[in-house]
Amino acid sequence: MRQVYFLDTPDLALNKTRLVVRARRIQGKGNDSVVKLRPVIPEDLSPELRASPDFGVEVDAMPGGYVCSGSMKHVLDPTKVKDAVAGTIPIHKLYSKEQRALYEEHAPEGIGLDDLQILGPILVLKVKFNPEGYDRRLVAELWMYPDNSMLLELSTRCATTEAFQMAMELRIFLTDRGIDLSAEQETKTKKALEFFSQRLAVLGQEGSG
Repeated sequence: MRQVYFLDTPDLALNKTRLVVRARRIQGKGNDSVVKLRPVIPEDLSPELRASPDFGVEVDAMPGGYVCSGSMKHVLDPTKVKDAVAGTIPIHKLYSKEQRALYEEHAPEGIGLDDLQILGPILVLKVKFNPEGYDRRLVAELWMYPDNSMLLELSTRCATTEAFQMAMELRIFLTDRGIDLSAEQETKTKKALEFFSQRLAVLGQEGSG
């Protein structure tokens, strides 16, 4: 079980520049934070960034295509996210020096970490399992949004060189079991950000009224 918080402006200024800032509370594992660039062109990243042990590049292959993303992660003390949500510590305390530098390089001018709105939480249930007839472990994440809507994501991991082969094999496996991959799909981050942005807009209208 985990609680996920996104950080952005009410009009999602970071999202518009392909920057994702997140913090999580994870049951039994503590807290962590992420500054993500999505999409990225790996060869455009600096050698220093790629050499960081806390930075990783992934290729996400999905039914509608693929995208590369780069994430800088940081492990936090167990109470840090809770403290930031309560306002007892500033937001920037959730992020390492490397994360802050990455944020400052890509964030819109004039928007610091402490200027961001904490959006969340979203309750996420995650389980890893080995389905019958498939020789790799799958990960299922159920995202439960405050309006009672839900989003289910199924995924697996592999080496970057295997990404397209694995995407094809997983697509066949899921299709053979009656899962419609041609239906409209939505990423969990996009759905979360749009939900909280709309809720802030409604609250702003009610406050001004």
